[in-house]
Amino acid sequence: MASPHILLFPFMSKGHTIPILNLAHLLLSRGAAVTLLTTPQNRPFISTSLSHTTAASIIDIPFPQNIQGIPPGVESTDKLPEVSMWFRFAAATKLMQPQFEQILKSLPHVTFMATDGFLGWTLDSANKYGIPRLVSYGMCNFSMALNQAADANRLIIEPQPDGSEVLKIAEFPWHKFKKEDFSSVFMEPEAKKNPVYDFISEQIIATSKSYGVVVNSFYELESTYNDYWNSEFGPKAWCIGPLCLAQPKNKAENYQIPRWIEWLDKMHGKGEKVLYVAFGSQVEISINQFREIELGLEKSGVNFLWVVGKNVPQLEEGFEERVRERGIVVKEWVDQREILQHECVQGFFSHCGWNSVMESICAKVPILGWPAMADQPLNAFMVAEEMRVGLRVESCEGFVRWEGLEKVVKELMEGVSGKEARERVAEIGAAAWKAVEEGGSSWRTLNQLVNELQEKRINSVIKCN
Repeated sequence: MASPHILLFPFMSKGHTIPILNLAHLLLSRGAAVTLLTTPQNRPFISTSLSHTTAASIIDIPFPQNIQGIPPGVESTDKLPEVSMWFRFAAATKLMQPQFEQILKSLPHVTFMATDGFLGWTLDSANKYGIPRLVSYGMCNFSMALNQAADANRLIIEPQPDGSEVLKIAEFPWHKFKKEDFSSVFMEPEAKKNPVYDFISEQIIATSKSYGVVVNSFYELESTYNDYWNSEFGPKAWCIGPLCLAQPKNKAENYQIPRWIEWLDKMHGKGEKVLYVAFGSQVEISINQFREIELGLEKSGVNFLWVVGKNVPQLEEGFEERVRERGIVVKEWVDQREILQHECVQGFFSHCGWNSVMESICAKVPILGWPAMADQPLNAFMVAEEMRVGLRVESCEGFVRWEGLEKVVKELMEGVSGKEARERVAEIGAAAWKAVEEGGSSWRTLNQLVNELQEKRINSVIKCN
């Protein structure tokens, strides 16, 4: 039997692209041929990530030009001046369909494609050419299952019978949720009049008609929710992660130790513990909130490495000087996994994007969750309540005061709850590594998925002939 040929097409955002790249590494290690589509401006990042191998093919597909509301030359969400522009950006990708289909015509036999959940239009092209489509959302089973269950029970759009703010999902009675734990797109009274609602609904429908969903998680972590999704909703969710563990261990030939890693080495040499602080590239933070975070970190007395995004205010004058003995602020793009794996990093203050959660678990680092949007509130809930691998910052309508942050940061790094979370994440982290080893649950699931789809495509070709 010939080696499978898989087409990968990530959404133009670092948080969506990185797990697809990790999937490419995983497939290449199994002897598959991989073709990856990207836009010209995103190609350097893709090429660098795949520089260790010549087995992957990279094909450029042009991003649409002259899109109203999108600055010229922007081909990635992390280049957008405002997060609010993401909808126009995502919707514009549908204009890529003619070029996408030209590429499909030119490629040798494709066993299956895995495309991003925001590229729902690729399903029509996949069906046109008889290619099974898998969906990559970057969400965990917990978030997928809970969102669907809440929607099926109309818990998000209708008030509770008892007038309570607490949402109880009959299928999971051991948890108590709040409306703010779910995506705000579906909670607004006039939601159906919002074009974002229509866009998300289209992607959900496309997903439901696809062959399956690849999930960056492992079965032992979320068996209850994976089983529920597969029995009640679908398409089938295949747990093949943590995908970050597929990253090559060798550094690039031109690797130079970044100054923040040198700083961590210095702190490790002193026997110090460090809190890593990062909220992703898409989070917008008001100046008032930014000042509260600065003050909370300063007052806490803990050592910290804070990676600030592009959509943040200027640091308060004198802040870096006041904390220079125990804190460093980084404005460049960083290899987050390299930081989390450093011996002295003992906590992660995070927005709880699922990639970050998985990377922290695999590095056995407990998490302090401060979610901002999308699936992040449910991820933070899972971190603190379901997995118990971290704590959650107390907030009022998402706003965090410095006093509360100071307290919970100290608890994570020095307190009893932090110690318990650290012990728990060590156990789950070990299980994550075991899942991807030969014979592990994720290893077996990927084999089953590839073999099943390879057989399906061979049978379809035989029928056509």
